[in-house]
Amino acid sequence: MKMRLKYTILAVTAALTMPVAAQELQTGYFSDKYLYRHDLNPAFANDDAYFSIPLLGNLNVGMLSNFRYDDIVRDNPLYPDRSNKKKTSFMNPYLSNGLKGFSSGDNLVNGRLKMTVLSAGFKKWGGYNTVELNVKAAANASIPYKFFEFAVNSDNRRFDIGDIHADAHAYVELALGHSRQVDDKLRLGGKVKLLVGAANASVELQNVVADLQDANKWTVSADAKSQVSMKGFKYLSKVKEYNAKGGTYSHVNDVDVDGAGVSGFGAAVDFGGVYQLNEDLTLSAAIQDLGAMLWTNNYMAANDAKSFTFDGFHDVSIDSGSGNVLDDQADSYTDQLLDFANLRDKGDDGSRITGIGATVNVGAQYVVPSFRMLRLGLLGTARIDGPYTWTEGRLSGNISPVDWFDGSVSLAVNSFATSFGFLANFHTKGFNFFVGMDHPLGTVSKEFIPISGNGNVAFGFNVVL
Repeated sequence: MKMRLKYTILAVTAALTMPVAAQELQTGYFSDKYLYRHDLNPAFANDDAYFSIPLLGNLNVGMLSNFRYDDIVRDNPLYPDRSNKKKTSFMNPYLSNGLKGFSSGDNLVNGRLKMTVLSAGFKKWGGYNTVELNVKAAANASIPYKFFEFAVNSDNRRFDIGDIHADAHAYVELALGHSRQVDDKLRLGGKVKLLVGAANASVELQNVVADLQDANKWTVSADAKSQVSMKGFKYLSKVKEYNAKGGTYSHVNDVDVDGAGVSGFGAAVDFGGVYQLNEDLTLSAAIQDLGAMLWTNNYMAANDAKSFTFDGFHDVSIDSGSGNVLDDQADSYTDQLLDFANLRDKGDDGSRITGIGATVNVGAQYVVPSFRMLRLGLLGTARIDGPYTWTEGRLSGNISPVDWFDGSVSLAVNSFATSFGFLANFHTKGFNFFVGMDHPLGTVSKEFIPISGNGNVAFGFNVVL
């Protein structure tokens, strides 16, 4: 199977073309009847036993970004008089505002996918127990503003770009949880997770500096490194000249994957607690995914020549007809970014250990005394994941007007954007269905990427005993 490096090397295109994803449904944290609250804090328990409908119990997909899809893909200013392509990229020299929408600091994209294959919860052994089999995937990118400025070829002769990071991983998780009431105020819980890795890939370009040599050439210096752990993986190279005298070297320009399999193993734990201060106020806190993965192979590519010549980035017009408007031109962007990274195949470097990123949730819930079916919640979340770290504060209102329905609405401010969320949770006798969003999808592109750069949806079908 042949596949491109666009989801690892491509800092921008990879982040926008990856399968969209997001974290757990934060809006459900204070919803008592939301069956998967234990995934946000393992101390939470359900009133009843349940089991999920296979593959449909809990699915959460979406993305977070502090720039928009239409900051990357633009209307072509040359259409229709001078070009038959309706869309172009932000690098088009005829755009008057090619850098519109990008953050002046680091531009972040964060994505997570969780699909529950099987899940069950039941009361036993003095508490509430959960068993889950999940498929999880994540992809991230952190790109400094100077990278985008360099890509549009402004008049500066020198760019101190800084550090560029991109990574992706996928694994299967078996989680066993238990929570119990310690006394009349305190409840504690935890989970043990066994992880089986499918793939991990990361690209780092550190201390990137570009100096203009002449009208068409740049001298770029960087410490660049690509690491991929995946069965059947190998880099593909081409011969490239590096000086006018005909000197050559092998330069990574593609990858190949022949088959798939288990690429690593790991473990993680969750810890959480809930403390009822009085009948109206409850405090809670949890840490999730505190763990690591051991990957059995580490296929390395690195930049030996710390300084090299680069022709600069060139805009590619995008066909806005049928098909995927980004994938249609991904090969061209891939080639340009691989030239920019200037990587050389180093072979299998042995095993390596990586973190999976931890999440901290701290919450406070207040029951309105005069209207006790209404609960107000304040949730603080911190995702701790190196250059992809982000924080969020979320205020929610939660109501249970009837026995078979409860709902939540929330307002969040995070490192990416301000957004509105909701949860509608139906729990008739013997059956549960929920649907919710932390960030409304709004308008989406042909690839189902939110135009705003932020959006997610979560839903699930479960049997309640």
